[in-house]
Amino acid sequence: MRITRGIASLTVAGLALAGLAACSSDDSDKDSSSILATDSAEETTEASDEPTEEPSEEATEDESEEATDEPSDDSGDAAASGDSPSWAVPTTTPGEKLATIEGTNFTVDVYQVATATASKTGQFVDPDTNLPLIAEGDEIVYVNYVFTNTGSEDIPLSYSLVSVSAEYADWPYLQGMDSIVDSAQFEEMGVTSSAIATGTGEEAPFVWAPGQTFSYGQNFKYQAGSPITFDATLTPADDAGELVHDERQEASVDATIS
Repeated sequence: MRITRGIASLTVAGLALAGLAACSSDDSDKDSSSILATDSAEETTEASDEPTEEPSEEATEDESEEATDEPSDDSGDAAASGDSPSWAVPTTTPGEKLATIEGTNFTVDVYQVATATASKTGQFVDPDTNLPLIAEGDEIVYVNYVFTNTGSEDIPLSYSLVSVSAEYADWPYLQGMDSIVDSAQFEEMGVTSSAIATGTGEEAPFVWAPGQTFSYGQNFKYQAGSPITFDATLTPADDAGELVHDERQEASVDATIS
């Protein structure tokens, strides 16, 4: 029988879970491709005693202008390009893909990036031993999440975007898994801790168009060969950027940390 225990929180001002910087708890809170098909028709002419009438230069220029003025069906199609939204940092995809979380209108590709040495202690301690769950020098693993809108409509998001939590099958505590905050190490891993770009001037709701992607990652203690579950929660926002809890959806996937 699995027994869960509580975790005492270390008193460290200003720290937040690294992988959840863009995705706090839900309470605080994908691919249309455009295919341009052109029908071709083969023209045949019959022999005639009468001379063929050559089109005038004026008519040719008019037809050319008409063709140029026609808008392209795939212009501005984010689904075809997989671009990141204007409010997001560029999507990164380092590491090896472990699994994909599939929601109703979105997916989350989960990548195991690499291991590293914890440069500082984590944020929680074991209440029985009073020792940190992640101590400086412990081996940690970085994972990266790539989010794609696979629906046919825009998804308005709050500052929580889409939250993802990871938990080993043998995790003994009630709280989520611990992590460290080290921006330099995140950069070294090619992973961003927050998907929302700074300096854009944009505010919630953040519009996530069909086919667009964004990414962020997190770290936690490394346990090679351990089964793990990744849970994703998407709660869309209204016009004011507030969460619409009635439309909340959750999805998960099981994987193994290698």
